[in-house]
Amino acid sequence: MFEVVKEEICKSLKGFVSDFFGIDTDIVATSPPSVAVGDIAFPIAMRLARVLNATPMSIAESIRSNWNPPPIVKKIDIAKPGFLNLFLDRKRFLIELFEYSFSRKKKDVKVIVEHTNINPNKAAHVGHLRNAVLGDTLSRILRKVGYEVEVQNYIDDTGVQVADVVVGFVDLKGFDVKQVQEIPEPFDYFCWDLYSEVQSWYEEDPSRLQLRRETLRSLEEGKGIRAEIGSIVARRVLRCHLKTMSRLGIYYDLLTHERDVLALNLFSVVFSEMKRKGVVELEKEGKNKGCWIMRLRSEEFAGLSDPDKVIVRSDGTVTYVGKDLAYQMWKFGLLEKDFKYTLWEEFSVWETTDKIGTLEHPLFGRAKVVINVIDKRQSYLQNIVREGLRQLGYKEEAENSIHFSYGVVNLSRKAAKQIGIETDGSIGMSGRKGIGVKADDLLDTVVAKSRLELSKRYIDCRDEEAAVIAAAAIRFYMIKYLKHQDIEFDFDLALSFEGDSGPYLQYSAVRAKKIFDKLSERGIKVGEIDFGIEIADDFWEFIVLLSQSEQVIEKAAKELEVSVLAHWLLEVAKKFNSLYHKYPVVRENNPVQRTFRAKIFRLFLDKFNSVLDLVGKEG
Repeated sequence: MFEVVKEEICKSLKGFVSDFFGIDTDIVATSPPSVAVGDIAFPIAMRLARVLNATPMSIAESIRSNWNPPPIVKKIDIAKPGFLNLFLDRKRFLIELFEYSFSRKKKDVKVIVEHTNINPNKAAHVGHLRNAVLGDTLSRILRKVGYEVEVQNYIDDTGVQVADVVVGFVDLKGFDVKQVQEIPEPFDYFCWDLYSEVQSWYEEDPSRLQLRRETLRSLEEGKGIRAEIGSIVARRVLRCHLKTMSRLGIYYDLLTHERDVLALNLFSVVFSEMKRKGVVELEKEGKNKGCWIMRLRSEEFAGLSDPDKVIVRSDGTVTYVGKDLAYQMWKFGLLEKDFKYTLWEEFSVWETTDKIGTLEHPLFGRAKVVINVIDKRQSYLQNIVREGLRQLGYKEEAENSIHFSYGVVNLSRKAAKQIGIETDGSIGMSGRKGIGVKADDLLDTVVAKSRLELSKRYIDCRDEEAAVIAAAAIRFYMIKYLKHQDIEFDFDLALSFEGDSGPYLQYSAVRAKKIFDKLSERGIKVGEIDFGIEIADDFWEFIVLLSQSEQVIEKAAKELEVSVLAHWLLEVAKKFNSLYHKYPVVRENNPVQRTFRAKIFRLFLDKFNSVLDLVGKEG
């Protein structure tokens, strides 16, 4: 609503400047320091001063005297050195706000968001949670603004990490298939310890790494006891991951298994096209002799000491980039081949399969835009995938292949000490070393904290209520930072129930809802709002902020920056809580004032909850 009004005023001012001064220029609107000096400010007079050879103050006065702005503008003040400060007609704005119905056209664009992608070899840790929470929040935002969104989770069930756990079971522990199947839950915790143990076992005798290579071949071929155990490990750990994510309200449309990517042999189709178009060439000498390489020609790779990227190694195995390029092309619908699908009913999620599959299933892939949620350390490889698309001639797909890059989560020195690690500073999480805070441990801790905090307020908290509060706390902690910003994980901050936290936002919404519960209990009816009522400055600031809710959502979608929602929610919640104490509703005897406050607080509740749902209120 506020953005619509601002655009209308900008358009009017642009037309006036063109007609009156004969100058065609863009109009920039800014926000004054407070509503006491205006609602919208224009620095246009300073921009025109040099062209017109006049002072900004005189130009501003000419504009004020001759411009006929839209009726929503009540008054224009001039502030040094030449700002035009516009005051909106609060009554008219409020009437339009309550009558305004935001209509968003459905966009005829399908977007695939791929996120989470945890190796199915051990328990998820808090670093994985940031990926999943960012990806899920982004998906909700894009759906809200009208895109068709398909959420995918790529499962690397034939990779090195799974192979190492298989080596641990078979060669280190001497387990057979039945013994692996009988390991009690939490299976992913058992694998967490085993994976770290295997890394130390390798270091003791590097020749044991040959067992990893043998296991990798077995996993890729899908044959032998190692492949069977690998399948059990990947399935059981994936089930644990899905349960963990469901605790945070995170779900997927499709699980894509790497074993099926290999079985479908997507890369063979892509490799043939790359050779036919001259995108790859066989290196005949040097360190890459016998490898098929792609020359990195774009400017973003300028200055690299080695501008060649191996796509197929000399032993015929395909690199990560090669497989990822093939998968990316499938997501865009550039390959004729397709997977077989089946529904995993336990989690109501579709997944690729090497079995018969289901004839009737949703149409997967064939997106217009593909967003890969991967941390910023993978930027180089994501750039190479785009380069491959460009060199193959898929320029539009390359432009629409977006890396949603984000900062990593490290353990603060204090957090590291709390899990028994002494360090001089923050430390990165490492599954190989067994360093990290498991996601379920964190969730369990926050659930316990929820019960404790509510008991202090003499509130009996059920398990499901504590789980909702815990999810909100963790989700908000993961999105409130700018996406490129690294996070130093701290237990006290993650578990905080005050200030900039998810529970604080939930509490604000509950507090607002209780206003209307009490009105109903006491039989107090809220009539029609009197739009002629005088609106105090602090209430007016609140109303203007509420009117920007849709603008904030659109901005988050356009900039792919989910933290803007967090900042808006915090600002709105703080203003609401301030007004709640200053302007009571239930205890207000004046029916005109009571109705006005109730209507504005209802507006707050509706708009606040609509944004809160996007960041993951989960109930």
